[in-house]
Amino acid sequence: MAKPVLLTGATGFVGSAVARALLARGERVRLLVRANGDRRNLDGLDAELVEGDLSRPDGFRAALEGCGQLFHVAADYRLWVPDPAPMMRANVEGTRLLMLAALEAGVERIVYCSSVAALGLVGDGTVANEATPVHEHAIVGVYKRSKFRAEQEVLTLVRERGLPAVIVNPSTPIGPRDIKPTPTGIMIRDAAAGRMPAYVDTGLNLVHVDDVAAGHLLAADKGRVGERYILGGEDFALRDVFALVSEAAGVRPPRIRLPRELLWPVAVASEWGARGFGMEPRVTREMLAMSKKKMFFSSAKARRELGYAPRPAAEAVRDAVDWFRDNGML
Repeated sequence: MAKPVLLTGATGFVGSAVARALLARGERVRLLVRANGDRRNLDGLDAELVEGDLSRPDGFRAALEGCGQLFHVAADYRLWVPDPAPMMRANVEGTRLLMLAALEAGVERIVYCSSVAALGLVGDGTVANEATPVHEHAIVGVYKRSKFRAEQEVLTLVRERGLPAVIVNPSTPIGPRDIKPTPTGIMIRDAAAGRMPAYVDTGLNLVHVDDVAAGHLLAADKGRVGERYILGGEDFALRDVFALVSEAAGVRPPRIRLPRELLWPVAVASEWGARGFGMEPRVTREMLAMSKKKMFFSSAKARRELGYAPRPAAEAVRDAVDWFRDNGML
């Protein structure tokens, strides 16, 4: 029998899509899941479950035993945290220790799910790619810095220890099964519910989560060890994203463009409330700082080398809106 594939992060948005893609092509799949995690995204999946997480490296050896491939998708993904240390430990040190355990276990192929957050960004509307220069001091936000550092750990192990890893860098995935939801999912959900009265002038690259999952499998099959591949879709101004969402949901799009300066005191108050009452802030100073740059990316390398072929982003928007509606989240 073929060796099993270990997948981390399968209860999450991207990970659950990767799990389904692996099972659809007949792989034996082993899922590393947190003991008390939300497992709704695993309903109906014929996969082996092993309890563990990035904060418990002592369980990596047993999870990897006998596996031929590792898809590492798990990460602490939040755009605001009151204390950055746990996120750094999970995303950076957890990734490093998992990679070392995979080396020890003799895993033959690794796909590490990084993010475009770890890549260079021009920001003025110019499209960035895998070769765009990046410097950590220019990266805004704890999550983005954690993904940059984790990626550097993987690349170091590729160079120094022969780690058989390929890196994929998804842009902004949207679509079904965004149960948490992600920060982008919250934005789409609120716009689809008519609760997004205004927007700021920024831009992002949208991609269907199932295309990102397909890109993971392509990277495992065709990717070059030590290389990075952007798994993106189409670039949009935020105003145009809301127009797509509004069309899919049948609501009026936001028409007011707000200057960031007006939102700065709102962000400060939102963070203060989050610290005091333990709730998630709706807008933060880091979010506003990130929005100053248009996050546009090219997937040309993945198209050329992997055969990556994402669908139109409008389909991803429709699938996301339909899923939120069907699951009572609008």
